[in-house]
Amino acid sequence: MLTTAAVFPFIPASRQLCLKQRWSARLLAILGIRLDTSEPYVCPGSLLVANHVSWLDIFVINEAYPAAFISKAEVRSWPLIGWLAARNETVFLRRGSRGHARLVNGEIAALLGHGRHVALFPEGTTTDGSHVQGFHAALLQPAIEAGAPIQPLTIAYRLPDGAFTRAPAYDGDVSLGQCIRAIAAEREIIARVRVAPPFETSGKPDRKTLAHAARDAIVERLA
Repeated sequence: MLTTAAVFPFIPASRQLCLKQRWSARLLAILGIRLDTSEPYVCPGSLLVANHVSWLDIFVINEAYPAAFISKAEVRSWPLIGWLAARNETVFLRRGSRGHARLVNGEIAALLGHGRHVALFPEGTTTDGSHVQGFHAALLQPAIEAGAPIQPLTIAYRLPDGAFTRAPAYDGDVSLGQCIRAIAAEREIIARVRVAPPFETSGKPDRKTLAHAARDAIVERLA
């Protein structure tokens, strides 16, 4: 909190990303979560789209590919978390407002245009990690307008022997406390990130078609 308040405004963007990456790696290590990624090259200024399992997903992505995030507007009013999110380039989306959506699209396009990754979860909700729900295609529009690549990421949580675990799942009626206790009960959890080939948007593709293709790529790697 102190670093975010006193240091972030005065350091270059590249240093901010390094700090976010380091903080995320340390938090995951404390929780006994190890990142497993093939680490292929991801083009700067990509819209990272991923399936959504847990609040941990943000830190997993930030350790692998530090990014700004798109979040629902309600998060901005959460004590402490909302303040930290706002200071870390989170773009807050107010659902159901077309005028606000246009403003948000402009913010996202500006970040992408400056070579920054922007990450979002097009499902709009979390699952237990065993499946992927449908994608909201409208969330991909800023990348299409900016001509930025859309980069699918598959996030899967596994035990060291490769078995599925729903311990990190923050879905349904699971509270944050219950989720943290479930994570702590496991000796080690592997956060597996798999990267599909990116989708180019320079040809202004249909966003619904693009959303289906990105989801299919994520589902394929989840299996």
